[in-house]
Amino acid sequence: MQQSKFSQKFSDDLGVIQLMDDLGTYVGKPGYIMLGGGNPARIPDVEAYFQQATAELLEDEDRFKSIIGTYSAPGGENEFRAELARYLNEKYDWPITADNISLTNGSQTTFFYLFNMFAGAFEDGSHKKILLPIAPEYIGYKDAGLSPDMFRAVRPEITLLEDNLFKYRVDFDALEVGEDVGAICVSRPTNPTGNVLDGDEMAQLSQLAKDHNLPFIVDNAYGLPFPNIIFSDEAPTWEPHMIMCMSLSKLGLPGLRTGIIIANEAITRKIESMNAVISLAPGSLGPALALNGLKTGAINRLSDNLIRPYYEKTVWEMVSFLRTSLEGVDFYIHKPEGAIFVWLWFPNLPITSQELYEKLRDRGVLVIPGEHFFPGLPEDESNPWQHRYECIRVSYAADPDLLQQGAQIIGEVVKQLSAK
Repeated sequence: MQQSKFSQKFSDDLGVIQLMDDLGTYVGKPGYIMLGGGNPARIPDVEAYFQQATAELLEDEDRFKSIIGTYSAPGGENEFRAELARYLNEKYDWPITADNISLTNGSQTTFFYLFNMFAGAFEDGSHKKILLPIAPEYIGYKDAGLSPDMFRAVRPEITLLEDNLFKYRVDFDALEVGEDVGAICVSRPTNPTGNVLDGDEMAQLSQLAKDHNLPFIVDNAYGLPFPNIIFSDEAPTWEPHMIMCMSLSKLGLPGLRTGIIIANEAITRKIESMNAVISLAPGSLGPALALNGLKTGAINRLSDNLIRPYYEKTVWEMVSFLRTSLEGVDFYIHKPEGAIFVWLWFPNLPITSQELYEKLRDRGVLVIPGEHFFPGLPEDESNPWQHRYECIRVSYAADPDLLQQGAQIIGEVVKQLSAK
């Protein structure tokens, strides 16, 4: 039977589908090491906290019935929004209220809403794009636009560092904000690379957006104040032209799909309308489990004392495993500054990152091929950029023993390729 253009957009070869298929197919399957997915690490004390929070919710009969048995407001659970506004005002002096906050059913829903709000076809006949000032960027952005050609990305500056590390920076000389731009968007820390744009880069991008009367969208799913998987202490900022996007997933609740949008009231009201049409209301269980943690400061303690130290320690263990397994190979690792991934670059890799992914999968190691992380970066035949095919994303949220095994197999496969 015939299907609409909308339906045809959701083909089987999308990068995000490959990621989620791997999660569903291989997680827990004997003989496979999952280093490709976005699941957070299983940190026992964090899981114990949310297990206790769930038990307390079950014991409170009236609250349990309210959370489970009724729809929330279209903007999300009202008490959680009010408490989060108080928390952020107190912590960062942001001038916001509950009306500046809307919840969604996860970050992927958040960006589907926002990208199609600010890019695509406009009533005046124009077609606008989301400007990604630095690539690579999150794999889930790539196919979130309903209109074709929704993104424009800019190649980064690459700085080589000591000890096989490197870092991406925004190339402001190459960054142009034309009439076709509907919004500017960055993730910080960046998925897939672990890059953290510094305060000067963020200030320049924010000012560019303000000068062109554009929203500046910041994907803060890994950042401050929670889950605080960011290995620097630069406090986040918010202004009315900014849209700060947060999540409860990397705090330890990915299955409850809770996205958070902090924006001016005109935008949050529009998000509420989208929620009402698409899903009636966002889910309430995630906010219910996090609410008391905001009130008591437990969210700060989980993020600052458990989550950040766990990842900061583990990422350098993974870097050590990779340095050992890849000794003698031409490789670089993006400087780990946050998020839950290591970004590996193999200059002059003789095959594509997709083909490397397949070879590693055949050996029982699941990663994500890097070429899917460059939405909006044109294929320029006159000036090709091989770099986009030379990288892979590796999660370090697995058990340390599996990380060492996975790193060893990555080294073996890449060395075999280099020997040919």
